[in-house]
Amino acid sequence: MPFELSLRYTTPLTPISDLNEVLREFLRMVGYLPEGEDGRGSEGPIAQSLALRLVRECLLGDPSRAWYAEELAAVLRTSKPTVYRHLNKLKALDLLEEVAGVQGGKGRKGYRLRYGNLARAWDFTEANAQNALRRYRETVNHLQELIEQRPPERVPKATATVRAPARERGVR
Repeated sequence: MPFELSLRYTTPLTPISDLNEVLREFLRMVGYLPEGEDGRGSEGPIAQSLALRLVRECLLGDPSRAWYAEELAAVLRTSKPTVYRHLNKLKALDLLEEVAGVQGGKGRKGYRLRYGNLARAWDFTEANAQNALRRYRETVNHLQELIEQRPPERVPKATATVRAPARERGVR
């Protein structure tokens, strides 16, 4: 699964003391929650959205617990495909880890916040972002070298067609 993170230059949310507001804005900044000027997403108000409830109530509610998709679907009252869609977004941010487990005699994957701690999970996300930016830098440096090595191109001179003013063309 590809690593995906939205980067923006923003002011830290440290002056805000409301946990829900900070969590909602943070998840919006990193690209997990959709943008919405009116605080609404495709599922209705962001504050009650399944995406936010998954993080707030389940993953942060008990960060060291491994959740099975079926459990999440039951708690959030939604379908397993919807749960997996949101889990995949969080996995793309590298905030989740898969935990092998056995429940009911079947080997299944559970999902939890990486290391059972948001700050430690974010360390992993941040390291991936730094690696991605370093790779971009290598590509930019390579592009610059290629630009500097290329022979000068002969650029054809543009022939400009000058139109006479409307009066001179007989247009009134």
